[in-house]
Amino acid sequence: MRKPSWTNTLAHCSSREYLSNPYPRLGEVIKVSLQVDAKAPIEQVILRTMPDGEQQFTTMTRGEAVQGLQTWQADLLINQPLVSYRFGIQTTGHAWWMNAVGVSIQEPFNLFDFKIIAGLEPINWLREAIFYQVFPDRFANGDPGNDPPTELVSFRNLYRQTLPWGQANPEGDRGLTFYGGDLPGICQHLDHMERLGVNAIYLNPLFTAISNHRYDGLDYLNVDPVLGGNAALVQLRQGLDERKMHYLMDIVPNHCGYMHPWFQKAREDKDSLEAGFFYFDEHPDDYASWMGHKGVPKLNYASRELRQRMFKGEESIIKHWLKPPFSADGWRVDVANMLGRRNEQLLDKEVIAGVRQAVKSVNPQAYLIGENFYEASSQLQGNGWDAVMNYAAFSGPLWNWLSGVHMDALNWEGKFTSHRPWPTEVLVRTWQEHMASVPWQITCQQFNLLDSHDTGRIRTTVKGNDALHRLAAIIQFTFPGVPCVYYGDEIGLMDMPGFGSRNCMQWDEGQWNKPLWNFYRKLIDFRKHSEVLKDGSFRILYWEMDFFIYQRELAGERILVSANRSQKPRKIGLVPLYTPHEISETYLSLFDGCQARLDKDGLHLPDLPQGGMIWVQEG
Repeated sequence: MRKPSWTNTLAHCSSREYLSNPYPRLGEVIKVSLQVDAKAPIEQVILRTMPDGEQQFTTMTRGEAVQGLQTWQADLLINQPLVSYRFGIQTTGHAWWMNAVGVSIQEPFNLFDFKIIAGLEPINWLREAIFYQVFPDRFANGDPGNDPPTELVSFRNLYRQTLPWGQANPEGDRGLTFYGGDLPGICQHLDHMERLGVNAIYLNPLFTAISNHRYDGLDYLNVDPVLGGNAALVQLRQGLDERKMHYLMDIVPNHCGYMHPWFQKAREDKDSLEAGFFYFDEHPDDYASWMGHKGVPKLNYASRELRQRMFKGEESIIKHWLKPPFSADGWRVDVANMLGRRNEQLLDKEVIAGVRQAVKSVNPQAYLIGENFYEASSQLQGNGWDAVMNYAAFSGPLWNWLSGVHMDALNWEGKFTSHRPWPTEVLVRTWQEHMASVPWQITCQQFNLLDSHDTGRIRTTVKGNDALHRLAAIIQFTFPGVPCVYYGDEIGLMDMPGFGSRNCMQWDEGQWNKPLWNFYRKLIDFRKHSEVLKDGSFRILYWEMDFFIYQRELAGERILVSANRSQKPRKIGLVPLYTPHEISETYLSLFDGCQARLDKDGLHLPDLPQGGMIWVQEG
């Protein structure tokens, strides 16, 4: 059945635009609002909830129509830790359902209902946060005296070495090629971050390790000496405090390095406590490891002692780095999708909950995110991660829309690709379903990135196309969640042979893409000063094959975002948005000042070249 046009005006989001309190306590009664065109032929609206697992209907009250919009309201009791709800809309002869995905006559899945977490403490500083990811070895060499010497790595019989800044290793990296990047180098370039406008840093692992990426840690309680050691991290903390900036550390609780003392003790003595920290199928050489890589044995959280050391004890690793003098503002947890899981042993829920309790007991305002490339809704319901690196729900769909599907899997030689980019309808549906599967409170905390040390750089993904790079950045900074810029994206770095996306940062400003640098600075400044982008509701208004528009709204203020991926300009014309008859608004493009008009007929747009635009209400 074709949906009537008035259904396009139905609007609700679990934000403060439509909830009297988007962060309610257990037992609190809040007011829920739904908006729709006042001329819609609606006889009745109900709020459908599931208290104690049983369906309940609450008749909503029709409010006064304002500027052509009708508001319906009802009280909602927050009676359980996670409350879900949807709306039922009665018209003459038809019944419609509206949930977080949209409107349908079909009775929808509970998974996609609107959701509210009771008693969730908002992480207040995240409203203002703009992150900057730094891969320490490749950012800046502040102290050449701590560069790793050329030496043999006993486990793999390979050499690690330090090369001149930016010179690729012709033999390949294999994780053992260093360039001397360190914490003093980061301290010396905090001014760069301040000029850019970012105010939080996500640092790849700092713990002592053999490799340059340090995901094979040997000591969870010490910063690698080649990065400057613990004292350098204290110095960085002090420098960040002076600038009112935050930072996240990166930890790998899923596995450790082969030469870690725990694993060496476990190999030496099968009856030791440490032997219980690992999965030995046959002691000492047949053991589980991350993705079969024997250099990183997997940790076994059936061990109570391991839990105590990693997160439960007062002197545990997770708690240690959140306390002075290091005072990290949170953790990024590596391969969070695999943590506590092996075959029939599924300990992930209790391990993640334990890590969360440990983090919040030290600092309720600490930010806890997990690495997960896949659908992660089960770990994002208020009792797990505060957020994940939002590959599946944000960046992955955007990549697929811009450049096609290029999916791979570790240790697999096959191919699963499509060089034809996704239709816009698929992008929209994917975004909507992922956002609908988690509470809005979590959506607002999601770690939104365009690229990272584990992916190609965004400028490479779009094949150096400046318009598409800027489009992607505009989407990133206007989408619900917390944006993170990967170091060097702001000056136009692309993947390089011998480095991939882990380039050495370019500090010669003569080599920078200055227009792109200035674009990022303006975009970041706009985001930091926009209450609408921090707290506003989100709604996708319209889409075509190569084009879409969405809206952020708060207290009557709207920001529109348009995106055109096609090389052909979208010709001047009307976007047929169904709007209240009383509406008449003028919008200006943030970057070039061109004008658009929204009225009863829809949105009147000028010619739109390839790229993205942010449209701000005039006056």
